[in-house]
Amino acid sequence: MIVDTLIHARWIIPVEPESVTYEHHTLVINKGKIIDLLPTFEGKRKYTGTNTEQLDTHALLPGLINCHTHAAMTLFRGIADDLPLMDWLQNHIWPLEQKWLSPEFVKDGTELAIAEMILGGTTCFNDMYFFPDITAAQVLQHGIRAKVGLIVVDFPSAWAQNSDEYITKGLALKKQLLGSSLCTTAFAPHAPYTVSDEAFKNIKVLADDINIPIHIHVHETAQEVEQALVQFKQRPLQRLHDLGIINPSLIAVHATQLTDIEIHLLAKAGAHIVHCPESNLKLASGFSPIAKCLSAGVNVALGTDGAASNNDLDMFGEMRTAALLGKAIAGDASAIPAMTALRMATINGAKALGLEDYCGSLSIGKEADVIAIDLSTLETQPLYCPISHIVYTANRQQVADVWVAGKHLLKKRQLSTINTEQLKVKIARWQERLKII
Repeated sequence: MIVDTLIHARWIIPVEPESVTYEHHTLVINKGKIIDLLPTFEGKRKYTGTNTEQLDTHALLPGLINCHTHAAMTLFRGIADDLPLMDWLQNHIWPLEQKWLSPEFVKDGTELAIAEMILGGTTCFNDMYFFPDITAAQVLQHGIRAKVGLIVVDFPSAWAQNSDEYITKGLALKKQLLGSSLCTTAFAPHAPYTVSDEAFKNIKVLADDINIPIHIHVHETAQEVEQALVQFKQRPLQRLHDLGIINPSLIAVHATQLTDIEIHLLAKAGAHIVHCPESNLKLASGFSPIAKCLSAGVNVALGTDGAASNNDLDMFGEMRTAALLGKAIAGDASAIPAMTALRMATINGAKALGLEDYCGSLSIGKEADVIAIDLSTLETQPLYCPISHIVYTANRQQVADVWVAGKHLLKKRQLSTINTEQLKVKIARWQERLKII
């Protein structure tokens, strides 16, 4: 049988089934989907590939899913470092956005983010930023997968003037993207402290009607919770619960300030948490008790946050940090084993975004979102367990190849849809503009 692509690999880690590693196996891709996974000697006998990759020192695994980004903010990378969240936001980031936010800013910043993510093995990201129509256009142009946030805040920006206009423009974009499996949408109210009850009620009705997730920062810092108690006489999660927002569609980002009762509430509701360990550490926002959350049955995914507060979009770093930090917080070296961290970066992310039928594991019938990691380097020798090495030892520079929906976006470390030299010129221009602030 002639198929589009055969990938013969030293190891294949499908993620589902869990903790399984196939040696000397072949992944078969046709019309953008995975149609078989079988021993290489059988694959060579059964199939002929229009394209064939022989990866004798590589591990194949599903593409990593970055469940919380502000992609365009890569242009702010390294600006206003080493500050607490509200100082960083109110005195530095928001003034910069007020001056520079534009379609051009979002286009160039998002292209840089997409290049960085593909190079680092990320095949899907969940974004929250202004001008989501520009972000969506970049996603479709470069072939990555994304859940683009229909952002809502109560204050005006270059994108919209009030919550009603944000919602109206978001719904128009949702309509434009109908039929696209690569670029889908979620409502993205920024945070409980920037969105009113009336806007939340409107979002809840619309999200239920059109069946899309709600992606929101919540319980990011102790200060956020303290301010909510003063302003609303209740903690943010209780307020969201009263508004009907806590349900299986909720993607709660950061969640560093959780009581046992709140963990139970999220688990019972089927809500999802996105853990952003490195951003939380850099901003000293707090520690998300992910071991407790996972034990309670909460689906926990991973995100980098924006490159302005991380300062990278490196999901290998997030996996390792999440595993190590989770052990320290739990006081248990067996908490967050390597396989759990890998699931958080793949299938758990797909479930949080409602994309588990499309991606998150190398399962027959799913779209071929695949990455190949070269484990032949000295830094990854000796090698007893590929899963352990991918989480605790390997780095994003070892990602050799990336496919999204069967399209080869990274070939032996070369991007196929982005001209890196032209992109560097555009980013250098932004550096000149921004450094004078």
